[in-house]
Amino acid sequence: MSSLNAKFRRSHRGAQEAGRRELISRSLQSAQHCLEDQDYGTAYAHYLLVLNLAPELKTSVKETFQFTLFKWAEELDSLARIQDLFNCYEQALELYPNDEVICNSMGEHLFRMGFRDEAAGYFHKAVKLNPDFADAKENFYRVANWLVERWHFIMLNDAKRNLTYLKAIENAVCSGCKSVLDIGTGTGILSMFAKKAGASSVFACELSKTMYELACDVVAANNMDSDIKLLHLKSLDIEIPKHIPERVSLVVTETVDAGLFGEGIVESLIHAWEHLLLQPKPKNQDVNTKDYGQVIPASAIVFGMAVECKEIRRHHRVGAQEVAGVHLPHSVKFFSPTYAFAGSEETVEPYTTEKLSRIPGGYVPLTEPFQIMTVDFNNLQELKSLAHRKSWKLSQPVIEGGMLDAIVVWFVLQLDDKHALSTSPSEETCWEQAVYPVQGLPDYSVKAGDTVMMEVCCQDCYLKIQKISFLTSECGMDCSDRDDMLGLGNEAELCNALASLQTTSEQDGKGQVCVLESTEIALLNNVPYHECFRAAMGKVLSSLNPSKDLESMDIDRHGSGVNIQESQNKSSSDVVPDPLYVLDVSEGFSILPIIAGKLGPVKAYSSIEKEQHQAVLNVISEANNFPKETLEFWLSHLEDENVVLQRPKSDKLWSIIILDVIETSGLIQQEVMEKAAISRCLLQSGGKIFPQYVLVYGMLVESQSLLLESAVQGTEPTLGFNIAPFINQFKVPVRVYLDLSTLPCVPLSKPAELLRLDLMNPLLNSASREVKLYTLNAEEQ
Repeated sequence: MSSLNAKFRRSHRGAQEAGRRELISRSLQSAQHCLEDQDYGTAYAHYLLVLNLAPELKTSVKETFQFTLFKWAEELDSLARIQDLFNCYEQALELYPNDEVICNSMGEHLFRMGFRDEAAGYFHKAVKLNPDFADAKENFYRVANWLVERWHFIMLNDAKRNLTYLKAIENAVCSGCKSVLDIGTGTGILSMFAKKAGASSVFACELSKTMYELACDVVAANNMDSDIKLLHLKSLDIEIPKHIPERVSLVVTETVDAGLFGEGIVESLIHAWEHLLLQPKPKNQDVNTKDYGQVIPASAIVFGMAVECKEIRRHHRVGAQEVAGVHLPHSVKFFSPTYAFAGSEETVEPYTTEKLSRIPGGYVPLTEPFQIMTVDFNNLQELKSLAHRKSWKLSQPVIEGGMLDAIVVWFVLQLDDKHALSTSPSEETCWEQAVYPVQGLPDYSVKAGDTVMMEVCCQDCYLKIQKISFLTSECGMDCSDRDDMLGLGNEAELCNALASLQTTSEQDGKGQVCVLESTEIALLNNVPYHECFRAAMGKVLSSLNPSKDLESMDIDRHGSGVNIQESQNKSSSDVVPDPLYVLDVSEGFSILPIIAGKLGPVKAYSSIEKEQHQAVLNVISEANNFPKETLEFWLSHLEDENVVLQRPKSDKLWSIIILDVIETSGLIQQEVMEKAAISRCLLQSGGKIFPQYVLVYGMLVESQSLLLESAVQGTEPTLGFNIAPFINQFKVPVRVYLDLSTLPCVPLSKPAELLRLDLMNPLLNSASREVKLYTLNAEEQ
């Protein structure tokens, strides 16, 4: 009987196996048919079934499965079925957990949707699985700049900063602070200082997923993972006893930015004093420290100084009233995002940052350094009153004449009674300084004896310096924003202002405000750049329309000085030529279409998206006597904004297409050659892409500063702690936004041409040409 049962079971298993093989075979065939019909969703479902039934087929169907997954994911993405897309990738990674291609593709989708932390995890895993996988490496380097900001390397290499923090923490622990909370731990270095100093319990919190995981690795590598409890939390979300058992006696933090308050130190310390710290030590009483709480840093003093600096000026104020023949009317007021009254409803960082000791062209102090404020981080009431404190006025005498370009701010961080760190521009420090550009004044020229005035407040977790103006020494005239006060004591200026009001509608009586990124303002200030474009475009348009003297058509320029409007009002018997079509698809604010429009019968299209910028271009067009139909906004003509490069009309081609080739960071734009290939197909005979080609140069340099800013240099700067191997995983092979003119370096070669990118004739590209670089001798250095 038992043998019959066994035989029956074998027969049943055989039938099951035959059925399984039949189902697998039919599913594979169905999947193939679906792929041929481009029914990727059904094909994907068939492959999932096959791989779950027959794991032994993973290797043989891997490439086809990947192709099907990626095609189906593209469809899901286009249909905004995001959850289904991620479900598919999770299923795929269950089947192929160590597939670098799937990991990389998952990361790309996450990155496009703004999940940078999660994307980095998949890119990093792909690189670990296959260190030679170029796509994953490029993606990881791209996201690394966001996840681990470059200042982490600079600060960890700052041995003076690290040692000062270590000494202050040792003093606190030795005086009785045995339980420690490190807020915003980063790599965990301050927590490890506390443990090394003898703290009995150490807790650390970090909001960034990437930095939290990095800190876990660092703490474990230094054999402190059992002594330091790491929390992937914002400090405001820490609860007792859920996350830490009881209140701590010491909080250590370095959640400060160049403007001191920009990383939320005030908010986090208010919460810490109210919920996480022991009560503060009474003033002027000799009591046992272990029964009270304290904070490192203990306090800070904020300093400021008015400066003249051409580099700051060119990034925050438009200096020219005419650029390549285009008049910029006074009614248009350009501001950078730091301007307090630029009209944005968002909380915008009211300053930019610069390392003043390395700023191109240097700077000139116009005042002595002056104290702006102090803050006691061990005083809860003072911290709580900061946000509600009314703004206060400061004034400072001018000691050196010049242009009032900015108020520069730095601070001294008093860690305890004995140890302090300064971020002054005169100090050798890893810190940059906060820069408050001066904007919106009728005049910026100050003389010795004048008085610089400003208002200061702490609002939206930022130190704000606003309403910067100056009082002249001769007549006490206040040079402040015209919007606040029109021409105090200057009759001619008042008359001009009234005249402009009379010719301006009530709606734009204050002028047209235009907020540009600092890089856009710097480009608008680059007159040679625009003059070069005007000459090149004029040459092309002249060759395409030889019957017309383009110079004579140039509004308000040389030659006959004929106005386009006038020329179009001539006798109707004159044959009006077909316009030449010009498309500017460069990113950001650009007046190149207007420059092109001044060169003759041109139909110019701008790809500017922001309504405010479009309005400003229209105002500039009117000020330059443009007919309304000369300038149009290209994106409003497109059904699909993702397909920008199209014919101007079904029967027309472009005369000029202006592309973005180089990012402001110095990198070549992605897919620029693909865009150039499409553009060439849309040009009329004799038409051109601008720029027509790009020459890339390189030079060998030796720079200790560049090393310190790119990777942690061993264990010496981190005082023996093993951090470098972990954070250096996030170092990048290309440093962007680098200004060679101010980089402390020794040149090891002369500049050499490395690459030619020809957008008009790709056959002239020379990407693989060898370049011989030679070391300079001592005399040449």
